[in-house]
Amino acid sequence: MPSGSVEEIRQFLQAHEEEVRSAPEEILQALAADPRKSVQALGLRIQKEREKRNREIQRVKALYTFDEAFGKRVAGVDEVGRGPLAGPIVAAAVMLPPGSELEDLILGINDSKKLSKKMREELDEIIREKALTYAIYEMSNLDIDRLGIGYCNQEVFRGALRSLSVAPQLVLSDGYPVKDYPGENLSVIKGDTQSAAIACASIIAKVHRDRLMENLHQYYPQYGFDHNAGYGSPDHVAALKAHGPTPLHRMSFLRGILGDGDSSNE
Repeated sequence: MPSGSVEEIRQFLQAHEEEVRSAPEEILQALAADPRKSVQALGLRIQKEREKRNREIQRVKALYTFDEAFGKRVAGVDEVGRGPLAGPIVAAAVMLPPGSELEDLILGINDSKKLSKKMREELDEIIREKALTYAIYEMSNLDIDRLGIGYCNQEVFRGALRSLSVAPQLVLSDGYPVKDYPGENLSVIKGDTQSAAIACASIIAKVHRDRLMENLHQYYPQYGFDHNAGYGSPDHVAALKAHGPTPLHRMSFLRGILGDGDSSNE
């Protein structure tokens, strides 16, 4: 590490970020011992970043360990889009390769709702690249109106699992069991914060559906699908009352909103 100006030290640390993360404590001790307070501050920042990264590694490793503890080929499944007024319901199923060493981990995975849009999209690419197999299955608003949201909610799970290229020995589902699934299935409360496979499924399902709704926004811009994803936000409801429903809307969800009887979406 250079012993020049603070800016030279900063540039060196940025250029060798990965090495610094795993560097021996002597580097941090040298920064802490430097008489310049700005250099000491750099050392403190690096120390905090390393501690934060180590906590993240341990958190994510626990998600992988949860799945591996079953001793079976595990698939995680999760859905998004049960409650919106428009658009499809989507499920994803993900199987990760065995291993919970650092190089195997996808750091950052979590309940998709806890992640920023940018983070979800970055993780979506990594998950698709690293997964042993994954599948996405959707049912349209017309399916929901014809068959009911309860049935479609379960069928997107089953459809995603049927579409995997490798058969799982155990399916972990978020919150509740998958009805009529012929194999072994275990529901996990808050599964997207417990299981690596469920967390990954949560992320790719949400990214897929959000992108779909953003594309549909081009055809129906007044409804705000690019930011509300079809959920009943105030601007979406106002647009419905002003312009009426589109072919993407779930008519069975709109009865109360449009003054046409029961608003139940079950």
